[in-house]
Amino acid sequence: MGKIKLFWFLILALITFTRILCCENFNQVYEQKDWTIPENGIDRYVFSNLNKLGITPAFQCSDYVFIRRVYLDIVGTIPEPEEVKNFINDKNPEKRKILIDKLLDKEEFAEYLSMKFCDILRIKSEFPINLWPNGAQAYYNWILQSLKENKPYDKFVREILTSSGSNFRNPAVNFYRAVQGRTPESIAQAVCLTFMGVRYEKLPENVRKNLSKFFSKISYKKTLEWKEEIVYFNPENNEIIEAVFPDGTKVKIQPDKDPRIVFANWLINENNPYFSKNIVNRIWSWLFGRGIIHEVDDIREDNKPSIPELLNYLEREFIRSNYNIKHIYRLILNSRTYQQSFIPQSKNPDIEKYFAYYPPRRLEAEVLLDILCKITQSGIEYISQVPEPYTIIPPDRKNILLYDGTITNDFLELFGRPPRDTGYESERNNEISVEQLRYLLNSSSLFKKIQSSPYIKKIIVDSNWNKRKTIENIYLALLSRYPTVSEIEILENYFNKKGLNFNQAVEDIVWAIINSKEFLYKH
Repeated sequence: MGKIKLFWFLILALITFTRILCCENFNQVYEQKDWTIPENGIDRYVFSNLNKLGITPAFQCSDYVFIRRVYLDIVGTIPEPEEVKNFINDKNPEKRKILIDKLLDKEEFAEYLSMKFCDILRIKSEFPINLWPNGAQAYYNWILQSLKENKPYDKFVREILTSSGSNFRNPAVNFYRAVQGRTPESIAQAVCLTFMGVRYEKLPENVRKNLSKFFSKISYKKTLEWKEEIVYFNPENNEIIEAVFPDGTKVKIQPDKDPRIVFANWLINENNPYFSKNIVNRIWSWLFGRGIIHEVDDIREDNKPSIPELLNYLEREFIRSNYNIKHIYRLILNSRTYQQSFIPQSKNPDIEKYFAYYPPRRLEAEVLLDILCKITQSGIEYISQVPEPYTIIPPDRKNILLYDGTITNDFLELFGRPPRDTGYESERNNEISVEQLRYLLNSSSLFKKIQSSPYIKKIIVDSNWNKRKTIENIYLALLSRYPTVSEIEILENYFNKKGLNFNQAVEDIVWAIINSKEFLYKH
């Protein structure tokens, strides 16, 4: 009973997402009042709007918060302790910009970003999306390679929309297979949602009818190869297609012309009202937890952006950069808006809507599980409707690389990994729940992994069994910062508890930190 009480005491002591703790100013760990980076184009729109609304923006986040934040937002993991120490000790005023460039150039950026694209492109081998494992793998590899090459987004989308051929040999055609139903209406719905951010069912009937015409000549046929399928333009119908684009432009399409090419030419145009707006708004939401238009996949005339000038600016920048996704990331990440503290300076209820601070949010299921596997140096088992050998996942494979939505496990489902059935961003649930907290607090399996972790044992050995040094190294490894004076005092006292040996104290501290908001949340 005493250990349970002590554990809860540790939990309370370590959840430092508050502005009033002890007599020590914990804010100094998380923020700094003097800005060390210049404003950029994003900030001019965000801060002038905040000034107009009378909302005070947050201070700049500390270097400790920044390095953890950009690692999580760019490569989907936390930094190594040595990386934290080197960054903190670096006196170069450009160090934040340099770190952003370094992380964006890593392959891990493409890997983490591919997880987000797998969600919206519905990569799943079994019901209700039936890509089959070979097709899902080929599709994923093509997406990942495109992101590694930093392929211009307009080219990426054009290759998808105009693709024909084998689902194995021309993987982009799997877009037309990853729909619930292969009717022109179902395909139009998927195209609208994914590449325009528009909900097809909310469009007027005449607009829906016209959109579906562009996908009315897609056909599918099997081959002699097992599970291979050919997606192709079928010109058998000799009628001229008369259609109207969503912006009201009329077009006549000759029978031998693939309507998908005509639609792609309209969509991927710098004057298109949806294309660039959709993707820059999505990227913004991936970094801030909500879009400038919210929800991100519900763009319509009566769902206005919170800062229209900001969205227009990002669209222009995206087009000017030749549809470069990295450019938009770099622009946002280097802004003061992004580098604000998670501690708000205003009580206005709309601070999140107008980006007056960095909103804390729980780590994605895959990211959290990858970090736990790293800390415990343990693998994970998966379940799937798909037969072997497709469910055999190497134990050291990162969960962010788990491309097939059919392959899952209890942890991923509990922590909100999306089933990838619809392509809606809302399929992913990053809200904390009682069931999740109960698992983290009560999982004997997780605690046993902590007890046997070579990673934790190495921290103890490298710290020379010194209490203070061990505490510091645990904090650096798990929270990417040094502990405060009061935290060290609390935890050093815990080491002295009767009946508790050194290893047990370390295990309890690690478990307590894993249960803290500071560990579980992006901030």
